[in-house]
Amino acid sequence: MKNIVVIGGSRGIGAAIVSAQVAHNNVINISRNAPEITSNNLTHYSCNILEDELPELEAIDTLIYCPGSINLKPIARLKIEDFKNDYDINVIGAVKAIQKYLPALKKGTNPNILLFSTVATHLGMPFHASIAAAKSAVEGLVKTLAAEFAPTIRVNAIAPTITNTDLASKLLRNDKMIENITERHPLKKFLQPQEVADMADFLISDKARSTSGQIFTMDCGIVSVKL
Repeated sequence: MKNIVVIGGSRGIGAAIVSAQVAHNNVINISRNAPEITSNNLTHYSCNILEDELPELEAIDTLIYCPGSINLKPIARLKIEDFKNDYDINVIGAVKAIQKYLPALKKGTNPNILLFSTVATHLGMPFHASIAAAKSAVEGLVKTLAAEFAPTIRVNAIAPTITNTDLASKLLRNDKMIENITERHPLKKFLQPQEVADMADFLISDKARSTSGQIFTMDCGIVSVKL
């Protein structure tokens, strides 16, 4: 069994990852709230990633950083504080976790790090200035750390399109909005958290042992396909 640390595994994609991994791995979840599931393989630490000290851990095989934000406004309505907050949640929190657990990762077996970006870094989308800027920084972090940590620690990211989570609830709050978002994607669908958890399961496994420094776009076709 591997030792997998999930930052932000109480909701959304993080919760789906925790749920998938506890069946066959030791999972340590670090978030403000505990996941809804319980398991002998799950340990939870209540912690605000930006404000609190992270718990001390021994050998870690995988570190997954899930916290994110969806802050969609016209540039004229975005305050500098919005940019700072999005950068803190998406980038600084990830850096804090990586710096804290780098020694533990070096003790792990085939260790790896998984971060999260967004399709908005690959496709120009209105009102995404703050989150696209922050997630672009995440992608830069993935590539530079993959080089810095090679050959010991792999670093990758998933860049999903809109996913059916609490974070995206404002974008999926009625049937008309769901229909519009579905129709925008060439595959005529958007993502469910379990689909992203399945991709995460592959990327942190030994099946992806030759993969590092990559951004995996899960886009339901919206980035690269035009019908």
